[in-house]
Amino acid sequence: MKTAIPSPGAIERHWHLIDAEGVVLGRIASKAAMLLQGKHKPAYTPFLDTGDHVVVVNAAKVRLTGRKEEQKIYRRHSGYPGGLKETGARVVRETRPQRMVEEAIQGMLPKTKLGKQMYRKLKVYAGPKHPHEAQKPTALAI
Repeated sequence: MKTAIPSPGAIERHWHLIDAEGVVLGRIASKAAMLLQGKHKPAYTPFLDTGDHVVVVNAAKVRLTGRKEEQKIYRRHSGYPGGLKETGARVVRETRPQRMVEEAIQGMLPKTKLGKQMYRKLKVYAGPKHPHEAQKPTALAI
């Protein structure tokens, strides 16, 4: 018996809408990462991008558990010596709230070219509006 491998043209991609209002960040991230990788499909193949598109709205209203609002630190580096920038979760929520959700989801994807390709299918918005109504995304309850 041969293993069926889907051809790139035969992969069917759907659009999913996740409302992050009041939902724990890790739960959103794990569900979105699963959808982006295509692990929910019977035709899942580890070395192919069989995943769907994911739109996350209300990223500014995502919930952090425990004392993460005060203690969690987001780091980025400019590439220059001494170029490490550290920002607390509260400041990130005020300035660029979609970054919290993007980094949580990206951390759960593969760290390869394939993971970068999957990450490009993720769209995160701080508020309730998004420009993807034409794709008719199906709402997911988390």
